[in-house]
Amino acid sequence: MFCSIVPPYLLRRLAAQREPQLSEAARAARQALLHVNSFQASRTVPSPAAPPGMRQRRPGPPERTIYDARSSEQLPGSPVRKEGNAPTGDPAVDEAYEGLGDTHRLYADAFGRDSVDGLGLPLDATVHYGQRYDNAFWDGRQLVFGDGDGQVFGRFTKSLSVIGHELAHGLTQYSAALAYRNQAGALNESMSDVFGALVEQYAKQQPTAEASWLIGEGLFTDQVQGTALRSMKAPGTAYDDDVLGKDPQPDSMDSYVRTSADNGGVHINSGIPNRAFCLVSLALGGNAWDAPARIWYETLTGGALRPNATFTAFARATAATAKELFGTDSGEHDAVRSAWETVKVKL
Repeated sequence: MFCSIVPPYLLRRLAAQREPQLSEAARAARQALLHVNSFQASRTVPSPAAPPGMRQRRPGPPERTIYDARSSEQLPGSPVRKEGNAPTGDPAVDEAYEGLGDTHRLYADAFGRDSVDGLGLPLDATVHYGQRYDNAFWDGRQLVFGDGDGQVFGRFTKSLSVIGHELAHGLTQYSAALAYRNQAGALNESMSDVFGALVEQYAKQQPTAEASWLIGEGLFTDQVQGTALRSMKAPGTAYDDDVLGKDPQPDSMDSYVRTSADNGGVHINSGIPNRAFCLVSLALGGNAWDAPARIWYETLTGGALRPNATFTAFARATAATAKELFGTDSGEHDAVRSAWETVKVKL
């Protein structure tokens, strides 16, 4: 399983640039795109979910190890910081270490879950992967972060939502095992955006109304006209740049993108369920890691979702979860139904 944060359509735009001032960024994008393409087939195969009744145990402390690839593509690299060690002074190492801890803390505190598999899976990450590598990814076992090209992208550990996003692919892998194609793949990507945003908000103790709802905020350099890779609150508005183009995400089924690229648009159409979660959170107020997160988490891990779930199947499952947790006449149930209606997903 290989799941990366930067969509291939964005890398293709950058790789096609011929301006001399962007030559390094274009080369880095071509390298990252080749890497994504080489793993694309394996991403379509769902990973086995954890057996029912084996998903959870009482949360313990995290077990983190950060490795340094030293600009190679050999994984995992040399260990440079282990659980309990002091900061190293290397921003990428220390950001990865703290981000893994923040993600583990959200899962433990909000859901009573011990790591991504519910059974205390050690959390490993490799930094300084490749030369100016323009991506971050989950390979089914660990997280991997590039340093970026320095012209368009900075280092990928800089954004906590990116760390939370990639580790959440592990959460999906060990629960619903959503296939990485078409609407199921867009749900897979959306779940990672949801939990990436939740990790960031929980770490900052940031109420729903104050959150940015941006995924990958801070990744772009000052040369890019954009704030992040994606906006959950307003899909399609994260960037509008002469080089990268305009953010293509739709905000409802009215503009759903039918394509064979990007495994059926998994990074594009994820904007629709992303916005639904944001709408639920804004309607309920307070903290998104409370009722909204619990509804989405229980739906993902409860065993009812099939690997090829559609948007409609997921919407109905979240409504059923809200009804089970809070009741038919609850504000939570009403908020879930209203959100899916707003993004034009039929219940």
